[in-house]
Amino acid sequence: MIIDKSLEQFGRYCLFIRRAFAVPDKWGVFGRRTVTEVSKLGIDSIPLVIIISLFIGAVCTIQMKLNTTNPLMPAYSVGLATRDIVLLEFSNSILCLILAGKVGSNIASEIGTMRVTEQIDALDIMGVNSTNFLVLPKIVGFVLFMPVLGVFCIGTSLLGGFCVAFFTDIISVARYTYGIQAYFTEWYVWYGLIKSLVFAFIISSVASYWGYYVKGGALQVGKASTNAVVSSSILILLFDVILTKLLLQ
Repeated sequence: MIIDKSLEQFGRYCLFIRRAFAVPDKWGVFGRRTVTEVSKLGIDSIPLVIIISLFIGAVCTIQMKLNTTNPLMPAYSVGLATRDIVLLEFSNSILCLILAGKVGSNIASEIGTMRVTEQIDALDIMGVNSTNFLVLPKIVGFVLFMPVLGVFCIGTSLLGGFCVAFFTDIISVARYTYGIQAYFTEWYVWYGLIKSLVFAFIISSVASYWGYYVKGGALQVGKASTNAVVSSSILILLFDVILTKLLLQ
């Protein structure tokens, strides 16, 4: 029963994405809506990303130092480990799990509210492809801006670790700085950005799907937002495993 329901949801999601990626009727309207979504979903998320990244970077540095007291380990390993944690997981997977709660619930509640207030039905009656009109700008806008959020996350996280080194005596600034530079692998940055693009598509498309097919009233809009966040989080973790296997072999 669960498998049948899951397959039905997956099939409807595929048809939903197919309609969403139709050619826009008016490119000018599509462009303006995309810019609006970039501002609403992306730029408005920058303060949250900066605050979270700053503290996570500081915590990673402190914990790495406290748990790597072996004298055989080089002193710069704290900065190196903090950098790799941020590049490989935090700036993409963990960040997108957090954004699934903010951006995903925002998208699902907005589209769900339009559904229960019959605004989507009005668009359909006027002959507008409501899926394409409402959903495609959100997906394109968030996917385009997600790498920018990832770069902000990387820079702010490393800055958080630097603040720990600068304001405390846990680790010296010189050792931390040398650690984040030592044995740098450029592919880790691209790996993180690729994952963030995939996760951004998952968040925006899944949240739009749940909001678009809301039935009922305000209570169902809330449930759709919850379903969007849960589904997005599960898919992010699943694709995290798949992409790690494919990209880091």
